[in-house]
Amino acid sequence: MALSQFLSWSSLFAGFAGLAVLKFFVTAIYRIYFHPLSKYPGPKLAAATKLYYMYKVVIGEEDAYQKQAHDQYGEVVRLGPMMLSYISPGAWKDIHGHRSGGRLENSKDQIFYSRTINGSDSILNAMDPHEHSKIRKLFSNAFSDKALKLQEPLIRQYVQQLLGNISSGITANPNIHLDVVLLYNSATFDIMGDLTFGEPLGLLENSEYTPWVKAVFGGLKAGTILRIGMHIPALAWLVNNFTPKELLERQKEHFDHSVERVNRRLEKDAEVVKPDFWKLALEKGKDKLTLGEMHANSSVFMIAGTETTATLLSGLTYLLLKNPDKLEKVVKELRSLAREDLSLERLPQLSYLNACFEEALRIYPPIAIGLPRTVAPGGCAIQGEFVPEKTCVFVSHRAAYRSKLNFTRPDFFEPERWLPNSVGYENDRKEVFQPFSFGPRNCIGRNLAYHEMRLIMASILWHFDMELCPESDGWINQKTYTLYEKPDLWVKFKEVRRVA
Repeated sequence: MALSQFLSWSSLFAGFAGLAVLKFFVTAIYRIYFHPLSKYPGPKLAAATKLYYMYKVVIGEEDAYQKQAHDQYGEVVRLGPMMLSYISPGAWKDIHGHRSGGRLENSKDQIFYSRTINGSDSILNAMDPHEHSKIRKLFSNAFSDKALKLQEPLIRQYVQQLLGNISSGITANPNIHLDVVLLYNSATFDIMGDLTFGEPLGLLENSEYTPWVKAVFGGLKAGTILRIGMHIPALAWLVNNFTPKELLERQKEHFDHSVERVNRRLEKDAEVVKPDFWKLALEKGKDKLTLGEMHANSSVFMIAGTETTATLLSGLTYLLLKNPDKLEKVVKELRSLAREDLSLERLPQLSYLNACFEEALRIYPPIAIGLPRTVAPGGCAIQGEFVPEKTCVFVSHRAAYRSKLNFTRPDFFEPERWLPNSVGYENDRKEVFQPFSFGPRNCIGRNLAYHEMRLIMASILWHFDMELCPESDGWINQKTYTLYEKPDLWVKFKEVRRVA
C-alpha cells in the first residue's frame, strides 16, 4: 500500500513537472517566433525567458551584456520577452520626451524605481506625472543658478578640506599612496550632507566611510539583486532568503539615517541655517511637502548627488592618468589661471577641462545601464516602429556611448571630440549623449554636479601632480549593480603649489 501510494504521488509530481516543462517550451516558442516583439533581433534565449537577463544582473554584468548585444545586433535589441534596448539618438525623445496631444507618458518602470521604505513619493520614483512635477518645482529653487552662487562658499569649504587632507598625507609620507575613490566620496558626501541636512557627515574629518555611507553602497547592491524576485515571482522566495541579510539591512539603515537627519534639520531655527535644500525649497513651497516626502527625497539626494559625482571624478582621474598627453593639456590650461579664477563662474569657460568631463562621462558614465520605462497604455512609436504597451524600453548609456555607430574611435579617451571645429569627429552622433537623462524627468541636479566636479578636479590638478599606482592599472574594469562596484583607486600625489 505504501509503495503504491508513493508511486501514485511520484506519478502526479512527474505529471506536473512534465506540464511545467511543456508550458515553458510552448511559451518560449511563442515568444521567440510569434510574439509582437519577435521582429526585433537579439539572443533567442533572452527572448524566451527573463532568467537570462536576470543572470547577467546578479553577476554584475548588466551593462556589459547590453553593450555586447548592441555590438552584435545593432541599434535596437530585444533583451527579454518584453524588453527592448536602444542606442539611437532619436530613441531618447521617443521614450523619455515630453508628450503632447493627450499622449500618455511612458512611466518609470515600477520594479526598477520601487517605492521608498516609507511608501512616500520622491522626485526619483513618483509615477504620476503631476506628482513628479509638483515635487520637481519645489526643489527647482534649491538647484537654481541663484542657489548655486549661494552654495559656492560651502562647496569651497569642503574642497579646501579635501586639499588639506591630501597635503597632510604627503607631508607625513612623500611616498604615500592615497585612494582617490575614498577622497572623492568623502568630499561629495560631506557636501551633500551639508546641503541636504545643514551639517556634514564628517568623512573628510575622519578620512573613512561612516556606517551610513557603507549602507548606501550595500543598499544599492541589495536593491539590484531584489529586482530578480520582482521580475520573476517564482524566484522571490529564493532571492529574499538568500540575499545576504547584511545587504538588506543596509537599505533600511540608509533610510533611517536620512529620517534622523531630516528631523534634526527641521528642528533648527530657519533664520540661522545655511542655504540648504530645505530652506530654499520650503521658501518656495511651504507646507507642500509632507514629512514622509521630505524623508524620501533626502534619501534620494544622498545617493544621486554623491556616489555618481564621486564616480565620475574617479573615472576622469583614472582616464587622465592613463593618457598623459591629455593630462598635460588640461593641467596647462588650469595652471595658467590665478587661484581666485578657480571659481564656479570661471571654470565653465575652460574648453579643454570641460571637454575632459564630457569624454569621461562618455567613456565611464556613472549610470552605465539603461534606465527602464514602461510603454504607456495603447503603445507608442519608437524609432518609427510600433511598440506594444507594457514593454520595458530604455536607452543603454554605456552601449550607446561606446558604439562605433555613434562615435569615432569609441573606446579611446579623446576629449578633442568635444571641442568646437575639431577635425575627425564630424560623424559623431553626439545627440545620443545624455548622461543626465532626457525630458521632463532628467536630472535636476545636473548643474550642481558639474560645478562641484569642476571645482574639485580643477583644484586638485592646480595644486598637485598625480601618478597612477601599478596596482590600479586595470581599475576601470568593474562590475555594476545599478552603479559601479568600484575598487580602491591608488594614486601618488606630489604637491606643486602650496595648499594654504
